[in-house]
Amino acid sequence: MFGFFKKNKPVKIRGYSGDRKYGIASKDVKELIKKGCKLLQLPLSGAHVCLYEDGTIVTEEFFPTLPDNCELVLLSRGQTWSGVVCDIGRLLNTDRHADGLIEAAKGLLADEKSFKRRKVLTDLLQNLEDRSDLESREEDEDWFTGVDVRFKTKSAYMKYNCESRIRGYMKEVDNATNSIQKAKVKEEFLKASKCLVEMLKNDKYNGKYFDRTEKESGRLCTKEGWFTCQGSFEQKLCQLLHSINPYGSRESRIVFSTWNLDHRIEKKRTIIPALLEALQTHKTADINLNYFYQMLFTRENLKLVHIVCHKKGAHDLTCDTNKMFRTSKNARKAKEDTKGKKKHCT
Repeated sequence: MFGFFKKNKPVKIRGYSGDRKYGIASKDVKELIKKGCKLLQLPLSGAHVCLYEDGTIVTEEFFPTLPDNCELVLLSRGQTWSGVVCDIGRLLNTDRHADGLIEAAKGLLADEKSFKRRKVLTDLLQNLEDRSDLESREEDEDWFTGVDVRFKTKSAYMKYNCESRIRGYMKEVDNATNSIQKAKVKEEFLKASKCLVEMLKNDKYNGKYFDRTEKESGRLCTKEGWFTCQGSFEQKLCQLLHSINPYGSRESRIVFSTWNLDHRIEKKRTIIPALLEALQTHKTADINLNYFYQMLFTRENLKLVHIVCHKKGAHDLTCDTNKMFRTSKNARKAKEDTKGKKKHCT
């Protein structure tokens, strides 16, 4: 007889495809479904209710144990709900409702006190407000804030950004001249340096790596501008799945400047010293400059890495002496000349 005096339980209910929640009070699941179907205009036949959090089906026995204002999802026949994962999946496909979601996220951010949740909302907004589809300065003036006026498109600036990094590597090669004591060695090193510059000029300083308008085989990003971390020097892939689209916003462009084009075989510790050592006993004409060029300036030895994946300690990788010289005869001679001496490369 006490069943006639069941207490109404207040819950929050929503439909499968809607974000709006409605407050309903009912004594049992049957009444809840009846009220919910009427409110959401769903067919009563086959309707069922589950927990929003994890998709657990709410039965008559389970219903009394639910806390007040528990969030539930009302489903029609054939529909399933796997919990929050469903909302995440919908969130990843929000092109049609992006503007509304942005405004909602901004509203939540304004009132949010938790630092952790503020960080999550900020990151969400940054990705939702992506403007990577825009290319010119006229279309996205904010992106170009602080960028020299000579750059009219995002791709042109990103290409220049990559060229600047590569030019910096060449400058480090040139600076090594100051450490050379022998005049003949310095003369040969300057010849080698000049040849490397000419090779860079022919390849336009490999600016194509950051230019999304380049062919897929030349660029490091997708045609939309997404870059993926390639992992630290000893890994094949980034274990943390870092990615970024510097074309999307001014903030992303600035953050991308902290990503590194890292040399697997190290530039200062290994490659430049190896070139210097080779020139101690060989002329520039005997050196395989294509090999050194690849090691210093190309994807053959460069990896794009997030700052977290950039390991600054010694890499303990060496140059290949079989590739450092033009002929096998020179390679054998190099091994004989350096036998018994401390070698930078093996």
